[in-house]
Amino acid sequence: MVERPADADIHETEREERGKQGKREGREKRPGSRAGTLWVVVLAACAGQFLVVLDVSVVNVALPSIRAELRMDQTGLQWVVNTYSLTFAGFMLLGGRAGDLFGRKRVFLFGLGLFTAASLAGGLALEPWQLLAARAVQGVGAAVLAPSTLTLLTTSVPEGPARARAIGTWTAVGAGGGAAGGFVGGVLTDTLSWRWVLLVNVPVGVLVLAAAAFVLREDRAGERGSLDVPGAVLVTGGLGAVAYGIVQTEAAGGLDVATLLPLLGGLALLGAFVAVEARTRVPLMPLRLFRLPSVSAANLAMFVCGAALVSSWYFMSLHMQNVLRFTPLQAGLGFLPHSLAVVTGSKLAPRLMHWAGAKSTALTGVTLSACGFLWYGLVLDVDGGYAGTVLGPGVVTMLGTGLLATPLASLATTGAPYRDAGVVSAMVNTSRTMGGSLGLAVLSTVAASRITGDAPSDLVPGYALAFRTGSAVLACSLLLILFTLPGESRRTAREG
Repeated sequence: MVERPADADIHETEREERGKQGKREGREKRPGSRAGTLWVVVLAACAGQFLVVLDVSVVNVALPSIRAELRMDQTGLQWVVNTYSLTFAGFMLLGGRAGDLFGRKRVFLFGLGLFTAASLAGGLALEPWQLLAARAVQGVGAAVLAPSTLTLLTTSVPEGPARARAIGTWTAVGAGGGAAGGFVGGVLTDTLSWRWVLLVNVPVGVLVLAAAAFVLREDRAGERGSLDVPGAVLVTGGLGAVAYGIVQTEAAGGLDVATLLPLLGGLALLGAFVAVEARTRVPLMPLRLFRLPSVSAANLAMFVCGAALVSSWYFMSLHMQNVLRFTPLQAGLGFLPHSLAVVTGSKLAPRLMHWAGAKSTALTGVTLSACGFLWYGLVLDVDGGYAGTVLGPGVVTMLGTGLLATPLASLATTGAPYRDAGVVSAMVNTSRTMGGSLGLAVLSTVAASRITGDAPSDLVPGYALAFRTGSAVLACSLLLILFTLPGESRRTAREG
C-alpha cells in the first residue's frame, strides 16, 4: 500500500477552496445578479426614506382635528410637528455614526422598528403629552433610520452617473413622501380618523422590516468605538431650547426672562456640543469634514433652505382648511399637484446636473422656490381661490425644491472618506431638518405677530407675512450657493 504524501490533503483542500471561490466570483460577475442586488438596495433605501419624510408632513392636514379632539392650542400644534423634527435632527448624526460602527443593516432595522412602535403609541394617544412623547420617540427612530437609507446608496452604488441617478431616485421618493403626506393625511383623517396618519406606519413598517431582514446584507466601515450620546443630547437640547425661546418671543416679549433663558441656555448647549465634538474620540460631527468646501457649503445651504421650505407644508395646510374651509380630504387633494411638481423636479435634477453642473442646478431650484414663496406672500387673500393662492405658487415652489435637493445632497457627500459615509449622509438630512425646525419656530412666531383671531380675515395677514419672510430667507440661500459652493465647468459636468 502506497502511503499518500502528507501535504496531498492540503493541496486538495486548496483546490476545492479555489473552485468554490471561482464559483462565487462567477455568480457575483453575473450582470443580472449585480444589477438586481443594487435595485433591491435602492428599493429598501427609498422605502425607509419615504416613511421618514412622510411623517414630517402627514400630520399637517390632521392638525385641526388633533386640536379639536385633544384640546390643544395653536402653540401645541406647532410642537406636534417640531417635536418630531427636533429629535429627528438632533439624533440623526448619532444614527449615521451608529451605522458606521455597528452595521448599516442592523441600524436600519433597529431604526425602522423603533419608528414603527412609536407610531403605534402616537396613534393611540389620549392626552397631548402622550402624543408629543410618541412623536419625540418617533423622531429618534427616524433619526436612526434616515442616514442608513442614503448610506446604503452611497456605499453600494459607485460614484458617477449611476450614483447620481440613485440619489435622484432617493430624493424623488423622499420629496414625494413629503408631498404625498398632505394627500395621505387628508384621506386618512377624513375617512377614518387623525389617528390613522400615525397608525398607517405600522403595517407598512412591519412589511418593510420583514423584507429588509432578508434582502439586505450587513455592511460597516470596520471601525470600533463608542457612540457620542452626550453630543446627541446636547445638540437636541440646544435646538429645542432655542426653538422654544423663539416661540416665547411672541407671548412674553424678546427681553423677558421666559424668552432669554431658553435662548441663552440653548446657545450654551450648542456651544458645549461643539466643544465635545472637538475632544471626543469618535464625534458625531467630525469637525475635520468641514475642511471639505463642498461638504461645508452644501450643508450650510441646505440648512438655510430648510428653514423656509419645511414650513411651507404647515402654512399651506392651515390656509386651505382655516381660510378656504377645505375638508381634510379636499386639502389632501389640493396637495397632489405639489407632489407631482416636487417629484418632477427631483427627476429632472440629475439631467440638469449632467448638462450644467450641480451648482447651476441648485441655483435654479432655489430661485424658483424663492419666487414661489414671494408669490404666496403677495396673493394670499380671504377671497382668493385655490388656483390663485395655492396651486400656482405651490407648483413653482415645489418644482424648485425638487431641483434643489439632489445637487446639494450629491455635493455634500462627494469626496468624503468611506469610514465617514454614514455621518456625512446624516449631515445632509440633519442640516435640512435643523433648519426646518428653527425655521418653523421663527416663521410661526412671525405669523402669530399678525394673527388677531380665528376668523379667516384674522389669519391671512399672518400666513402671508410668513411666506414673504420665507422668500427673504431663500434669497439669502441663493447668495450662499452663489458665493460659497465650489464651481464646476460645463465640460466636467458633462463628463461626470
